[in-house]
Amino acid sequence: MSGLEGLGLDEWIVKQCQAMGITKPSPIQTNCIPPILEGLNCVGCAKTGSGKTAAFALPILQKLSEDRYGPYALVLTPTRELAFQIADQFKVLGKEINVNVIVITGGMDMVRQGQDLTHKPHIVVSTPGRLADHYESCDMFSLKKIKFLVLDEADRLLEDEGFAEQLQIIFKNLPEKRQTLLFSATMTTAIRQLQEASKEKVFSWSQSSDMMTVDELDQRYVLMNADVKDAYLMHILDKYTTERPKSSIIIFTSTCKYAQILALMCDDLNFPCVSLHSMMPQKFRLSGLTKFKSDQIKILIATDVASRGLDIPTVDLIINHNVPNRPRDYVHRVGRTARAGRGGMAITLVTQFDVHLTKSIETYINTKLTEYATDEKEVLKLLTEVAVSRRQAEIRLDERDFGEKRQINKRKKLLLDGKDPDKEEEEKMAKKKMLKKDSDARNQKKVDKEERKEKFKNKFKKKVVK
Repeated sequence: MSGLEGLGLDEWIVKQCQAMGITKPSPIQTNCIPPILEGLNCVGCAKTGSGKTAAFALPILQKLSEDRYGPYALVLTPTRELAFQIADQFKVLGKEINVNVIVITGGMDMVRQGQDLTHKPHIVVSTPGRLADHYESCDMFSLKKIKFLVLDEADRLLEDEGFAEQLQIIFKNLPEKRQTLLFSATMTTAIRQLQEASKEKVFSWSQSSDMMTVDELDQRYVLMNADVKDAYLMHILDKYTTERPKSSIIIFTSTCKYAQILALMCDDLNFPCVSLHSMMPQKFRLSGLTKFKSDQIKILIATDVASRGLDIPTVDLIINHNVPNRPRDYVHRVGRTARAGRGGMAITLVTQFDVHLTKSIETYINTKLTEYATDEKEVLKLLTEVAVSRRQAEIRLDERDFGEKRQINKRKKLLLDGKDPDKEEEEKMAKKKMLKKDSDARNQKKVDKEERKEKFKNKFKKKVVK
């Protein structure tokens, strides 16, 4: 099948795709759209940037055009930004039939969202937490007649413990007879188990490839001491932005606090940027992302909320400020560049504590990272300036009581659940200490084992010499 017409799509939807510049279907679209149109449950796995959203949106819109009622489909996704992006694609692709799409996420007016749900939209795109909140707080709406349930980024939804309780609440309020579509960049054990547990026939398609990342992606690393990591980051930014002033860059880091500190440092050191993390008000998250997408700002500093599904075709460079603990998270991060056949580069900052994580990533993606050339002398020149900037950023965050509101909300939730916040915190700290003790013990065993090996080798060498 060379074109969209061969997939069984109606003429109006083919024309709408062509107007958007989609003339040839991607492999996941070619393989998954016909079975979905036939009424089968579907599991689709393909690399990031392969057109997964259109693979489920197009057949849903075609079926909706044949029987227009609402709510017709529910799409669940792990992040707010991805929810808004999916909603936008539904609106554009379904413009011909005036599709009514609403987004239900945290950080927005809950009363207004409740009203939107009662007006029976065609498509509901939501994060699990906020939709579960609506079910627990009111009974003014129903999703009992939906035809489609879509889990986008299904691996994250099914494996993240934080979503488990919320998904249970939602699934209890959905009809048993429906088409369920699971889409992900990676096939995981949780997805396979769900597929095997299904009573209905499930069509499954996974992109066959030895490599988890695309060929167009140039994957590099920079090895350094942990104490000078920020200086290396600023050196790389300076070098790259000087050589390619029009390029867009995403810097991924591990925590909200790190993201905020790096954003303050970049602004201070004349690298205009926006940040994106879960502790920001939703309106700032959306406005920052819009500025980055529209090329007003060239640098985005984000936690992993930006690593899932966001489609920003112009991103040329990904910098991993930390090495992800899970190789799968690395794949999602670097998938924000080299999309739709374009080239791109990913640079991972590796310290002495990250070598084992980097090796795990290389094994997982079946690719060796190559070294990115840096000038150590230039880095050393930046050390003092970067250290001062970081200290100032930390002081500014402390003055703002960064993260205090989240802690207050956590305590409130524990009190509402009938738990003692102080006792819970003590248990959490005790558990952390226990895990650290176990980890230290395992590391000590490894050290002792290596020492015994070394002693044995030395003893053996002496005997041979005699």
